[in-house]
Amino acid sequence: MSHNVLLEIGLEEMPANVITQSRIQLMERVEKFLTENRLSFGQVKSYSTPRRLAVLIHDVAEKQEDQEVTAKGPAKKIALDNEGNWSKAAQGFVRGQGLTPENIYFKELKGVEYVHVDKFIPGKSAMDILPQLSEVVTSMTFPVSMHWADHSLKYIRPIHWIAAMADEKVIPFKVLDVETSNTSRGHRFLGEDVVFETALDYEAALSEQFVVADNEKRTALIVSQINALAEKHQWTVPLDEELLEEITNIVEYPTAFYGTFDESYLAIPNEVLMTSMKDHQRYFYVMNQEKDILPYFISVRNGNADHIENVAKGNEKVLVARLDDAQFFFEEDKKLSIDACLEKLKSVTFHEKIGSLYEKMQRTGLFAEVIGKQIGLTEQEMTDLKRAADIYKFDLVTNMVDEFPELQGIMGEKYALLFGETPAVAQAIREHYQPISSEGALPTSRVGAVLAVADKLDSVMSLFAAGVVPTGSNDPFGLRRQAYGMIRIVVDKQWSFPVRTIWANISSQLHEKPELMLSGYAETQADALSFIKGRIRQLLTSLQLNYGVVDAALGSTQDDILQIIEIAQVLEAESQLETFKSTIEAVQRAINLAEKASDETSIETDKFETASEKNLYDAVLSVKERYADFSVRERYAALSNLAPSIHEFFEENMVMAEDETVRNNRLSMLREIAQFALSFADLDKLVIK
Repeated sequence: MSHNVLLEIGLEEMPANVITQSRIQLMERVEKFLTENRLSFGQVKSYSTPRRLAVLIHDVAEKQEDQEVTAKGPAKKIALDNEGNWSKAAQGFVRGQGLTPENIYFKELKGVEYVHVDKFIPGKSAMDILPQLSEVVTSMTFPVSMHWADHSLKYIRPIHWIAAMADEKVIPFKVLDVETSNTSRGHRFLGEDVVFETALDYEAALSEQFVVADNEKRTALIVSQINALAEKHQWTVPLDEELLEEITNIVEYPTAFYGTFDESYLAIPNEVLMTSMKDHQRYFYVMNQEKDILPYFISVRNGNADHIENVAKGNEKVLVARLDDAQFFFEEDKKLSIDACLEKLKSVTFHEKIGSLYEKMQRTGLFAEVIGKQIGLTEQEMTDLKRAADIYKFDLVTNMVDEFPELQGIMGEKYALLFGETPAVAQAIREHYQPISSEGALPTSRVGAVLAVADKLDSVMSLFAAGVVPTGSNDPFGLRRQAYGMIRIVVDKQWSFPVRTIWANISSQLHEKPELMLSGYAETQADALSFIKGRIRQLLTSLQLNYGVVDAALGSTQDDILQIIEIAQVLEAESQLETFKSTIEAVQRAINLAEKASDETSIETDKFETASEKNLYDAVLSVKERYADFSVRERYAALSNLAPSIHEFFEENMVMAEDETVRNNRLSMLREIAQFALSFADLDKLVIK
């Protein structure tokens, strides 16, 4: 007969941002525990609230599966003495297995006979195994942990109770000073302690004490309550998924309600209103059918509807206080000028070894000019780019951004338009922060995209020059994210972006403006450019390309980001074709032998001894004349077309001929092929099966 098993860890209120992952972690650890202990099981349901993490496992086997195993012992020559009797080694081995020498038989492995025994291991009762769930509880890990009392265990929050049951029985174990039981706790203010008659009573019994333990049901309840309010008042309420998850994780018994604020606050930019409500107060903002923000908000109480009007009024007071601040900051900021803000930036340090934010903007402007010319911006776009680069950080010293840092760039666009800048310049100021997360939205305008790339490239190159290099999880300036964002923008815009060439042009411009040149650029540029190339690996890996293909593309002498990515995609596609193996084997062989070639030798056609040498030379010459103009796919096709001639060459000629002149001539021809190949990809990195 199978068991239904409950494990609930009762805690002080946990931070909302760790609850979902902790719930999933507990479920996965319990599943792993049962699997490793050979206890079969059925459906596993996880639960979480701010005060609990729980799993309910259906149909857990009554006992472990029996095992029949074969154990290997010492070699026959060790197991038997000179008289054919069992040695102490053999006797000790079978004794350790709980058997006798009569159970021994010999089995040959790699030409040597070894002692073997077969033994039957009966499965233990589930009730003998389940108390070890204590190890699951103590093995949990969290982003932030704490000690409490005089305990050595670190946990997300102090453990107050543990409910552990198999059907109607308590699974006995102890964690610190907390012993398991069949009891839990209801809602902190509305409920009472709960006694479970059986494990399957878990969800229903908690519900009677104002705890909706199922996080999915809590979410659905919140959504239905918000939708009911929206329908009643003919509102549109955007349901932000992150906010919805956060609210789900801070309540046990949700009740949605709405509040209001004075219409005069609607003069504040929408982004400020949304941030005040969503990020600071965990409110949903309300819109009409035309998507205009209305002077209402929706919040969710952790409790029932009793005295909900008083709760709404309290929340209104809190929000109005924040909106008063925002309104004041907005009015004060309108009295500023961009020039005054830029002057302030001269005294704001970006990094002590790099200089001020104002100096960073100047360097970024130089970077942007080089990149803008590289990707072919129009004259008007270059004008807009220069203006945007001159001012794009000005909003950092405004009152609004000081109070709401998450609005940097957004308020820059708002204020730029307010102060008379063109829409293109204002848009670029906002877009230069994008993407703000690894897979976030990208700039849509070309000017904004160039400014974003320039700003990120300056951050990487300058911080590397200052010795601020990401190590392990330590990346305080987010350089990995910035470099990856730069790659994504280039790919999205399909720009030719030879990063070493672009950096050489930037470096040349910096030498003409020594006040912007950093002393560490020269010695760190190789590492910084390699770091950027490493972010290409991240992108290619996300496309689920073969690791060998990724290594080959990144090993290319090519430094155009777009072409490296296309090389990987071409290799991945071609690797599915029958001709791929023959092509790569031929070129790899040529590359390997070409390493023996001297740079001082050249191909002399009068030294050819066979027709295959002449044929290969003609084929190489034909490719060489056009190779620079080939697309990525055409370059691979050229190498593929060379493969038959390379195979014929190797079949008919001894490359390492005794005659040094002949040998050098053949190696020189292979060196030409290797140069073509390596400019395409490091094909030696490919594993051909």
